[in-house]
Amino acid sequence: MTLLQLEGVSVRFGERAVVDAVDLKVAEHETVCVLGPSGSGKSTLLRVVAGLQQVSAGRVLLGGADQAGVPVHRRGVGLMFQDHQLFPHRDVGGNVAFGLRMRGLARVSYGAHVAELLELVGLPGAQGRAVASLSGGEQQRVALARALAPSPRLLMLDEPLGQLDRGLRERLVVELRGLFSRLGTTVLAVTHDQGEAFALADRVVVMRDGRIAQAGTPLEVWQRPASEFVARFLGFENVVPATVSGGAAATAWGKVPVPAGTPDGAHRLLVRPAGVVLCAAGLPCEVVSRTFRGTHVALLLRPEAGPVLEAECGLAGAPSVGDRVAVTFSPAEVVVLPGEPA
Repeated sequence: MTLLQLEGVSVRFGERAVVDAVDLKVAEHETVCVLGPSGSGKSTLLRVVAGLQQVSAGRVLLGGADQAGVPVHRRGVGLMFQDHQLFPHRDVGGNVAFGLRMRGLARVSYGAHVAELLELVGLPGAQGRAVASLSGGEQQRVALARALAPSPRLLMLDEPLGQLDRGLRERLVVELRGLFSRLGTTVLAVTHDQGEAFALADRVVVMRDGRIAQAGTPLEVWQRPASEFVARFLGFENVVPATVSGGAAATAWGKVPVPAGTPDGAHRLLVRPAGVVLCAAGLPCEVVSRTFRGTHVALLLRPEAGPVLEAECGLAGAPSVGDRVAVTFSPAEVVVLPGEPA
């Protein structure tokens, strides 16, 4: 069942469309992450749903009800921001209890509920701690408990882990996904971090210039970017113009095999780094750089013709900077990109 529906939502500041005719549905118990570069409209979209930003056109529906004119505190949504926005003059318990006040619970029942929420987010017994004494990760947990306190029908997260170090972000993403699954929470999150979004979301929405460039499961978006823009935003750089004929593409790198069924004609090709395979005989390249990635080595190669290539190889026997190597291309890692060049 659809909980949130956006119908042709636009937000204009003067002549500029920050959000441009966006249609989006979020099902109950679904986690949707909106991705995009700065200025793509993702945070404005979140503010529209929350009621913090008026629309220039279109409708926002929650549970089938049009939210036009419904104030923020009546929408039944929870908000958690990147900077936490905790109350420094209140202790941890007081911050979480503020969320319970928004729910209208009797003050006598605060204690048990606060304890339950802090247990839920992994901070048992922290009620009396000062906010200033908390680490960034702990503050994030308190902010989450406060946002969950009113039992919102929709929880919205704006760059929720943006201020945390990478290791802590990765741990919290796993915890959040498990927590939302257990609670059956419906989540709409905004982030610029692809790894965070792909780990957290049931569905990913990529925005560009106020419009949705692609929406799908993390696997769908990763395996089949809808355009060169999406491919490059996800970090893929091996994109070239190509002319397909007879199951192969003529490119600046020479012949590249393409997936079966690719129609003949002009296309843009993406070759994922895993599809650039070191071999005994193939396209000659020089190793420009190599970076240890833990499970593999990332290589930047300069071929004799065409743009530089990103490649991956195993740890054992990885070439050094300045080495001469040869590569071929794996058709399983070649994607024919629809749409116009980025």
